[in-house]
Amino acid sequence: MAQPFLFTEVTTDAVSAARAGLFTTPHGVLQTPLFMPVGTQATVKTLSPAELDESGAEIILANSYHLHLRPGDELIRRAGGLHRFTNWQKALLTDSGGFQVFSLRDISKIGENGVAFQSHIDGSKHLFSPESAIAMQRNLGADIIMMFDECPPADAPESAIVKAVERTLRWAQRCVAEFERLPALYGNPQALFGIVQGGTHAALRERCAAELIKLDLPGYAIGGCAVGESTPELYRIAGLTAACLPRSKPRYLMGVGKPHNILECIERGIDLFDCVLPTRNARNGSAYSWQGKINIRNACHTEDFNRPLDPACACYACKNFSRAYLRHLYMAGEILGIRMLTLHTVYFYMELTRTARKHIIAGTFTEWKKEALARMSAPAEKSDGPDEEALAPSGHETEALEEECGEATTPV
Repeated sequence: MAQPFLFTEVTTDAVSAARAGLFTTPHGVLQTPLFMPVGTQATVKTLSPAELDESGAEIILANSYHLHLRPGDELIRRAGGLHRFTNWQKALLTDSGGFQVFSLRDISKIGENGVAFQSHIDGSKHLFSPESAIAMQRNLGADIIMMFDECPPADAPESAIVKAVERTLRWAQRCVAEFERLPALYGNPQALFGIVQGGTHAALRERCAAELIKLDLPGYAIGGCAVGESTPELYRIAGLTAACLPRSKPRYLMGVGKPHNILECIERGIDLFDCVLPTRNARNGSAYSWQGKINIRNACHTEDFNRPLDPACACYACKNFSRAYLRHLYMAGEILGIRMLTLHTVYFYMELTRTARKHIIAGTFTEWKKEALARMSAPAEKSDGPDEEALAPSGHETEALEEECGEATTPV
């Protein structure tokens, strides 16, 4: 097998920062750019590992916060690690849980040592620190693990963001020390990624990136985005931060997951994406497609017997079921309905980034992106009800905490 955690830049777009790459992990070579389906509780809700594999998923994300609380990272260690526990044979990434504990600010206490908080499940008290985050992720055994960082809210004053950057950098040193102290388990190495913070302040982003680069990590994430800033600000920060990071390492934009956001950020040099939004929306009756967003609850689908969700999609749901049948399943509360919407959603996101990669390699990315965005932005239907995002739970409500959590929901 090739050297673990080697990133190879296959080609770059001639007129943008978009690039196609290969990132080698102990459980497979990731073809970037790519989207990582999120399965916080060691499962992408409603789908089996076989269905994820058939959809083309190369890596999935799980969350240390949730798995520490239930069933416990020590239990997963005794089971032989996440790969064996879940029978997922491809790559895994675990978030440190930092975003989740910082989202519990009302019931947590932040200090230099870490974050003391109460479980949203049973109220039990816990402390997350840089050391404990690394220890938990060693127990879980994912291919890629994340540093414990401080993620300030979007409306935090600049002084608070400065403090968060300083603390993130101090904690990064502690994460590296603990990572080097604790051996990898299960016979495979792990890659520790750093997380660049800094809010919407270019100078803070640049400083945080420069200090993390000195640690010579296998990859770098951009955190603190999609937490309330405007879309132009999201693109500006993603682009300027990506430009600060080494070309020889993968760049991961945390929590950004609407199709148009992904394509715009691929253009700005991002390689990896994850987000709760796509599969959460699927469970609320919505699906993204090459023709735009579809709300299966809408009455216009009641007798739509001849069209699948997306005629351009080759997923099992689109090859076998009409919109009318899927609407019936969803409205009747049948599990197959949300399973098929989720299956289509994951397949669509895999196809979205696969197609982007093909066009980067072919030298036609910019033209294709323009056409794809125009197609996906056109209204796919006439809505006769509230948008699914109005129905989806917010990032601070119980269902969201029990969901697949990266950063917060992507802005419109």
